[in-house]
Amino acid sequence: MKLRFLGTGSAFTLGGDNWQSNMLLELPGGKRLLIDCGGDIRFSLAEQRLSADDIDAIYISHLHGDHVGGMEWLGFSTHFGPSGTRPTLFGNNEVLAEMWEHSLQGGMRSMQGAAATLATYFDVRPVVGPGKFTWEGSDFQLVQVHHVDDGERLMPAYGLSFCLKGRKVLLTTDTQFTPDHLTAHFNAADIIFHDCETSAFQTPVHAHYNELKTLPGDIRSKTWLYHYQPGPLPDAVADGFQGFVAKGQVFV
Repeated sequence: MKLRFLGTGSAFTLGGDNWQSNMLLELPGGKRLLIDCGGDIRFSLAEQRLSADDIDAIYISHLHGDHVGGMEWLGFSTHFGPSGTRPTLFGNNEVLAEMWEHSLQGGMRSMQGAAATLATYFDVRPVVGPGKFTWEGSDFQLVQVHHVDDGERLMPAYGLSFCLKGRKVLLTTDTQFTPDHLTAHFNAADIIFHDCETSAFQTPVHAHYNELKTLPGDIRSKTWLYHYQPGPLPDAVADGFQGFVAKGQVFV
């Protein structure tokens, strides 16, 4: 199994040099699990000479547009395309329910002569809480992350922990800088992919590079950074990280 970064940019990436941070897990036999499905997914897939029909399963971490903005395109493309397939859809049960209710049904519910549901387009496999799912014999553990707190609740958002060729991977998706919350996961991982804000104007909902530099050296030494803004990047290797992930980079 290999992990391919279709893009490594933030929500505000404009394409061309980079795309939003969506990834593919690919098996030797050709099966593919898409991790998040942002609004520019059709372009990032096309750049890799892939299409919606090449996606067998999807995992959705949370509901921001750079993670779900391409789901209408994907669902329509597979449902109405020549294959007529229903990709398997994994995600936390709250995330999937709210995705249909708040993000998708306005455009996808009404079909000619029928009313659709999320299950019309996808083989829906909700995961309760921070549970786990199994895809093609591999287990994927959801890891709750602290991305956005609106004062009433913590937005449902989940990273992933899984094994890649015997190495335990932690993928944060989107999270604030919460080392106390993630320390056990950091320590258990052999390789970490951490979202990293690089803008001069720091937001409260992503871990910023200047914060991540304060992590212990043994954690930084196994951490790759992604989900960064356009423009010059700091010297992550000099600061003890593995580096910044490049668009199209593959890990095996």
